Amino acid sequence: MFKRFGTGLWIRVFLLTLSVFFCVYVAVRLENYVAATFLFIPVAIQTYGLFHYVENTNRKLIRFLEAVRFSDFAIGFSSDNKLGESFRELNKNFNEVLDAFRQARSEKEEHLQYLNTVVQHVSVGLLAFDPDGNVDLINAAACRLLGVYRLRHISELQQNHPELMFMVQRPQQSEKVLYTASNDQQLAVHATGIRLRGKMVKLISLQNIQSELQQKELDAWQNLTRVLRHEIMNSITPIASLIATMHDIVEHDLAVTDENAEPIADIKEALKTIESRSIGLINFVNGYRSFTNIPKPRPAEMTVKDLINPVVQLMKPDLRTAGIRLGYRVEPGDLMINADSELTGMVLINLVKNAMEAVSEREGASILLHAYRDSQGRVAIEVDDNGPGIIPEALEKIFIPFYTTKKTGSGIGLSLSRQIMQMHGGTLKVNSVVGEGTTFILKF
Repeated sequence: MFKRFGTGLWIRVFLLTLSVFFCVYVAVRLENYVAATFLFIPVAIQTYGLFHYVENTNRKLIRFLEAVRFSDFAIGFSSDNKLGESFRELNKNFNEVLDAFRQARSEKEEHLQYLNTVVQHVSVGLLAFDPDGNVDLINAAACRLLGVYRLRHISELQQNHPELMFMVQRPQQSEKVLYTASNDQQLAVHATGIRLRGKMVKLISLQNIQSELQQKELDAWQNLTRVLRHEIMNSITPIASLIATMHDIVEHDLAVTDENAEPIADIKEALKTIESRSIGLINFVNGYRSFTNIPKPRPAEMTVKDLINPVVQLMKPDLRTAGIRLGYRVEPGDLMINADSELTGMVLINLVKNAMEAVSEREGASILLHAYRDSQGRVAIEVDDNGPGIIPEALEKIFIPFYTTKKTGSGIGLSLSRQIMQMHGGTLKVNSVVGEGTTFILKF
């Protein structure tokens, strides 16, 4: 009978009433106050039992609220289902609410894990710090762009990136500035403020826009080259034609006498020189047509060895004659690449030729081609020589069209090579130490 709450409650009230009545009867009718005092003890015990029995629902509610408060959704309510339908319904509702909380927390954690994975895998660097400078968030891309393993406080940027630290700590919001990192990477820095848990947090995005800047620079040079070539050809072609006409007039229509023999000879020599220079200028301008008319790459899967081997075989006779040792190393041996073999082969040939000229007067001259996969999983090919190196002033200009440090050369080879790599979605960079050598790095 006590398994049901209502029945148990009525029985307890009945027994308590009976006990109180019996206690009063003993005390009033029998005037036995000592016995009544002893009888009051079971009345008190029954009163406490009734109170504790009724408080069971409140205790259940407290347990439920504490479970919600402390996110303890592993508990369940079912022990007092035997007390009646109302208790079973209450326990069922409690369990359903806890299940809903448990499901919501699971979905929240999954969503948080998903966002964290996305943040860590995007190529844009993300950095967030509070007003005290404590770093709340930094993803792998930001660590890679800043060249740090981890960052706990924004002041740790002072050593390697003092200018960047000043930029991100400025109070202005929603601004975008350009920052040149220590490794010559051009970073677009965008700062914005958000309120999180009652405090302002500054969110910084770092995006490497070096390839975009190089592409814009290349487009500008190409446009300039087209305009110059067009204007020069429009001007020099009629000049060359007029010079040829004047040359014929001097040769056939002017009578040579003793008095004008020397001036006519000077005119012929001058016309010949102008004609020669005009033709040379026309050939010079036509030579740069390739800079603005590179065919679209047709990439295909191939091994890096299949790309390097033809270059080595082609350059081997000239290298042997010049006494220059050429070696190459591919790690792993089956390393694959997706590229246009003809265009990338042209790039490698140009770089090897430049290296040959650089080490031509060097004792123990050597050139090494090294292919590998870098830390980001990109295929890289290095062309390394032990020549005299390139001075820093020239190193900043070698990719500019028409710039050259050689006595002979057009200054177009490296610009063309970088353009080909950009058309492949890759990069061409250079590292050089004066007196030690130079390394050109192709990354696909």
